[in-house]
Amino acid sequence: MGIAFVYPAAANAQWRYAEQVKTYSISGTSGIELYSSIGENGPKVGQHVRAVAHTDFKLTWSRNYVPQVDGGCSLVSARPNITITYVLPKPVTALAPELQKKWNVFLEGVRKHERVHAEQIKAMVAEIEKVSVGLTVPADPNCSKIRTELTSKLGEISRSRVKSSQDFDKIELSEGGNVHQLILNLVNPR
Repeated sequence: MGIAFVYPAAANAQWRYAEQVKTYSISGTSGIELYSSIGENGPKVGQHVRAVAHTDFKLTWSRNYVPQVDGGCSLVSARPNITITYVLPKPVTALAPELQKKWNVFLEGVRKHERVHAEQIKAMVAEIEKVSVGLTVPADPNCSKIRTELTSKLGEISRSRVKSSQDFDKIELSEGGNVHQLILNLVNPR
């Protein structure tokens, strides 16, 4: 199940940007039961690890490569079409009032964490756009060398975003980190 939000005026008027929220079902009548259900049902990140939540994206581009009179090729425009998808837990039954309050705090903190990942993705797209538009390769009348050059640049930008995301998660999930604190507040009775 997903809800789509379209933002026509993203960072750049040329961008097509949308967000989706998908949920997965969890159950429990206590914080520890809810968290245990998250561990059993959460989205898989990698082959074996389950996460509380996950942010993913689909990115496509409309690019305009133009052969130049001098035999080179220039990328004169690059318009991204990006959809960011958040996967979040959702209890299948109503929670007791006190547990609902704890759940609301937990879920809002998880959403805040995932929005940072979305901002990292948007920053990556902006960086791609920055290095793409105006890129020119000499002696490329068929505009084939420029694609190889661009792919090389994009790989570096993508790897940087992945590392940034991993570094953020290490801090947030470490003992005392924000997500760690959210989990402790959910599972510990007060």
